[in-house]
Amino acid sequence: MAAEAVAEDPLEPFRSELRAHCYRMLGSVHDAEDALQEVSLRAWRGRQDFEGRASLRTWLHRIATNACLNELDRKERRVLPVEFGPAAEAGTALYESLDEALWLEPLPDDPVQRAAAGESVELAFVAALQHLPANQRVALLMFDVLGFSAKEIAAAMATTSASVRSALQRARRLLEERLPERSQYSTLAALGDAGQRKLVARYTAALQQHDVEGMLALLTEDATWSMPPMPAWFRGHDAIAGFLAEAPFRVQWRHRPARANAQLAVGCFAWDEAASAFRAYALDVLDLRGDRIATIVSFIGGERFPAFGLPPAIFD
Repeated sequence: MAAEAVAEDPLEPFRSELRAHCYRMLGSVHDAEDALQEVSLRAWRGRQDFEGRASLRTWLHRIATNACLNELDRKERRVLPVEFGPAAEAGTALYESLDEALWLEPLPDDPVQRAAAGESVELAFVAALQHLPANQRVALLMFDVLGFSAKEIAAAMATTSASVRSALQRARRLLEERLPERSQYSTLAALGDAGQRKLVARYTAALQQHDVEGMLALLTEDATWSMPPMPAWFRGHDAIAGFLAEAPFRVQWRHRPARANAQLAVGCFAWDEAASAFRAYALDVLDLRGDRIATIVSFIGGERFPAFGLPPAIFD
């Protein structure tokens, strides 16, 4: 009977949850998909050994967690530019990308995961996770996010329940230091759908009209703007105003609303004279504090647009 339970595709009922788990662990959509492929292969090969002592969900998450741990052994943690070095001044060279760095990646929106555990895929949460040692990362995600018991986690990690509980306590303390007081889930709920649409409309209008004052009115005083894979990032109104004048406001833009990491996002399309079109250029993920923008992470690269339901170009 147990073999029959996994005879088809054992991942399918849990694919969305497993993908989100691998993304939280690894901070990369591409690495998460690679891990899922490994999970699928291992599950297929091991289906005859699955005896049903644990649930199928527990068995698959154990495989996924170990696949992620193997990946973490081979790579450094993923970061955002704000963690990579000090804030830049206006005039900093902006077009020197640092491709050798492992940058955190945005996650295409999944309404199922957004409803189930939206806070656990927010950019700030995933960025904070990358600072945890692997055992603490596993303990926190499997206990606090996925709801497994300390005993189940210990079995997945080949350790003891006491070690899991100790790792969990340390992980919670570190995340408490790094996470904002209020999640984006709560902030967006308070803002409401109409408020969210209005804010995005004002943001895109300021970019398209090259309106510095209009943009700064949307930002908190200590707002940050970063653009991976470029390491330079800016903090505060003066630095951001200088950056806008030097780079974005020299380009003609069109925009489309999107969602990433269960947060507001905007697809940015830059005018390409040769193509007579606005080409996909960057995905701006917005982190709000109240009704103002505290963080903008502009992920450069139009190749990711299809995954976010955005076109490769706009002919306008």
